[in-house]
Amino acid sequence: MTRSGTAGRRRPGNRYGRLTGTVGSWRAALRIARREALRARGRTALVLTMIALPVLALSFAAVSVDMGELTRAEQIDRRLGAADAELTFASDTALHQNPWGTDWRPRAGEAVGRNRPGTLAEVTDLLPAGSRVSPVHWWTALTVDTGDRVETFGARALDLADPLARGPGRLLSGRAPAAADEVAASRAAQRRLGVGHGDRITGGGRTFTVVGTVEFADDLGVVFALHPSAVPPGPTAGPQVTWLVDLPAPPDADLVDRLNRHGVTITARDPVPGAARLTTPAPGLSSPLSAEETGNVILVAGLGLLEVVLLVGPAFAVGVRRRRRDLALVAVAGGDPRHLRRIVLADGVVLGCAGAVTGMVLGVAAALAGRPLVEQYLFQQRMGGYRIWPGALAVIAGVAVTAGVLAALAPAWTAARQDVVAGLAGRRTTPPHRRRWLVVGVLLVVGGTAIAATGAARSVPTVLLVGLVLGELGLVCCTPTLLGAIARAGRALPLAPRIAVRDASRNRSSAAPAVSAVLAAVAGSVALGSFLASDEARATTMYPQTLPPGRVVVYHNDLGAPADRGPRLDPAQVSRAARTHLGTDRVVPLTEAFCPGPSAPVFCTVTAVLPPERVCPYQPSDDLGAAAQRRARADPRCQGPAWRYHGSTYLTVIDDGTALTALTDAGPAEAAAATAVLRAGGAVVNDPRYLHDGRLTVRVVPEDRGVGRTAAVPGYVLPGVDVRELVLLSPAAARQLGLVAVRSGSVVTADPERTQRDRDRFTAALNTDRLVHVEVSDPGRSGNQSMLLLLAAAAGVITIGAAGVATGLAAAESRADLSTLAAVGASPRVRRLLSLCQAGVISGVGTVLGVVAGLGTAAIILIAMNRRYATAWPIEPGYPLLVPWATLGVLVAVPLVAMLGAALFTRSRLAVERRLD
Repeated sequence: MTRSGTAGRRRPGNRYGRLTGTVGSWRAALRIARREALRARGRTALVLTMIALPVLALSFAAVSVDMGELTRAEQIDRRLGAADAELTFASDTALHQNPWGTDWRPRAGEAVGRNRPGTLAEVTDLLPAGSRVSPVHWWTALTVDTGDRVETFGARALDLADPLARGPGRLLSGRAPAAADEVAASRAAQRRLGVGHGDRITGGGRTFTVVGTVEFADDLGVVFALHPSAVPPGPTAGPQVTWLVDLPAPPDADLVDRLNRHGVTITARDPVPGAARLTTPAPGLSSPLSAEETGNVILVAGLGLLEVVLLVGPAFAVGVRRRRRDLALVAVAGGDPRHLRRIVLADGVVLGCAGAVTGMVLGVAAALAGRPLVEQYLFQQRMGGYRIWPGALAVIAGVAVTAGVLAALAPAWTAARQDVVAGLAGRRTTPPHRRRWLVVGVLLVVGGTAIAATGAARSVPTVLLVGLVLGELGLVCCTPTLLGAIARAGRALPLAPRIAVRDASRNRSSAAPAVSAVLAAVAGSVALGSFLASDEARATTMYPQTLPPGRVVVYHNDLGAPADRGPRLDPAQVSRAARTHLGTDRVVPLTEAFCPGPSAPVFCTVTAVLPPERVCPYQPSDDLGAAAQRRARADPRCQGPAWRYHGSTYLTVIDDGTALTALTDAGPAEAAAATAVLRAGGAVVNDPRYLHDGRLTVRVVPEDRGVGRTAAVPGYVLPGVDVRELVLLSPAAARQLGLVAVRSGSVVTADPERTQRDRDRFTAALNTDRLVHVEVSDPGRSGNQSMLLLLAAAAGVITIGAAGVATGLAAAESRADLSTLAAVGASPRVRRLLSLCQAGVISGVGTVLGVVAGLGTAAIILIAMNRRYATAWPIEPGYPLLVPWATLGVLVAVPLVAMLGAALFTRSRLAVERRLD
């Protein structure tokens, strides 16, 4: 009993002793890590840079977002300025508003009718005696002729001379506009137009004199301030028009009720009394992220964390190899594998903390110092108060420390398994590679592929990202085995590349993470680039062009135009502008089919009619079951996009062959045959399904959905015209259908290579206003090209950085090999060639694997999505499997750049070292 009791009393002491030993072990490990960081300053600076850079970027973004997210008080101050409240006409019915004036609900059965406030006097009548009101039009259009083009900019109408309006707008210099023909411009507007005080701007038949420089805190872009008299008179209803009010006393429940009964909401600095308790949250409070959005953010952040770990890992691996003698001495002195692991993990803790602190300090300082630039070029508005986001900074710091520890994790396990005798002797031993990592990697790749395909097929982004993360981790696990295979295959190579692949195999703990980092960056860039290219091709299939490339259509809009809207466009003016700015005189009239009206032609729908046996029996809006969907998809009458198999003709033109080549881009033989049919009183289409026994059926449906007319005329089909459905009616066929020919515009056949500047000058020469509308049929450059090149550039920077880090570490590790080469008579350029080959192995292998992995990922995602489209109704085209050649072109050149950079920045002198025994 005594012995048992004694043992029981010692257990707490043993636990305390183990705890004390653990704390002391970590304290010693952290001291060793701090000393090693000061000794190996080059490697320390490298690790700190790679950890601090993402922390700097994230801290900068977090602080900028926190300052840019306005509080309710800041929103109110910016909106009201010196005013006490803001009134907004919200509804034609009486309403209940929430306490902040940001939401309202109608009062059942209480219509405002003609009593709604429409003038300043009517608004003043609703307020207490002694109130003063200043109207603010938050947006109105201002048309300006810039010389090369006519553009429409946003403007605000308010009285900047009134103290009530000095909250929304601040006059920086000059004076406030005092008449309808005066304007104040923002600094961006003055730079954009090249004007100053006293200059005049014209456009839309109006001329304004610039009299001041104005700034709106919520819009630092191109914006103008007009005098309220410049806005045409009319109802002032709508969310863009408000009244700033100076009240003699704070608003009470009676005032709120009176305003709400007239459809007006009130916003004050404090919640107004008597308002309804609606479910709308208070302004300035962000709604929390959904579970799916939170999962996506976590997974994307995890991918970034993995990239940092892969980039930092080689530096810790090299540090462990250079300290193998010190670690062996610790083991001889009684240290067990746990102590060795803690010593290496302490490196990650120390450098992670240092990188987090450095990155956060620099990021916060950059956000505060660069605030004016961020406001001007990123947010396009003034931020709120100077503040930081402590919670976000704490999370960022924790992620940075975690990245450092994870990067040191694999080298720590390697250090715990090293041969103590070899470490004391200074011999370098390559640890055996475990085959289980290859098995684990293959399983992760297969499992991740299946999960990603499932997420893509079910349109669940979180599941898709989980699959991609697992697949990337699997490739990381497979990379060391691949490096070993490359080393075995490199025995037949010349000296320098043979040494490079051998070093990559021997130093897998540093080479494999670098290759994996390149692989991950390239794979992501290629996968996203392939998806964007495929998505654009699918959009082109679903929404084809209305006219062949290079066509410019000028709609005159003469039909029914009132006389007070300016002179109608002269067709000869179009021809002159086309010759001057587009270098062509191929201008033909565009004559559309209209129905006759009581006083003027009216619009009506004219379409080609499918033969009854070719009409799809299913509508796109039909909610079909699985069996009916299969029947619909198998029906040959229902093939193609929905707009095709339901005959939605986009344009009906009356033509005798004059405009045929301009509208269809048909060849000489087809144009001659189609012209002959038109002159014989027929019609021309570009879809062979409409032609039946050499004839076409055309239907006219009036706009009022009255009784339509149908006629069968001779027909011809233009082959190979890749535009939306088009019907060309001969004048005789139009008369047979009772249609009226109306000259609605002109079609200009221009060179597709003409620049956007030429087209802008052409538009400006027409003095474009509300009577003229210009459309350009030009696919132009893909809108995704800049995104693809940006992705490739980002992946290229990571590739070059990873290759440079790995090459520098490999050069530091191979000093003994270089000394041996120098001793046996190798020339100085061997070192440059060796560095070139080492960079080529890292960047080349990573790029090739990344391209294959990226294309495979894109194929999995696109095939899974196409499987969903293959069973859906209505029929939608799938995603074609396309290769983003622009992205691949950049990425293929990246390894060459990395190799040349390694060769140029490597000293050619071979060091000769003497070993002291």
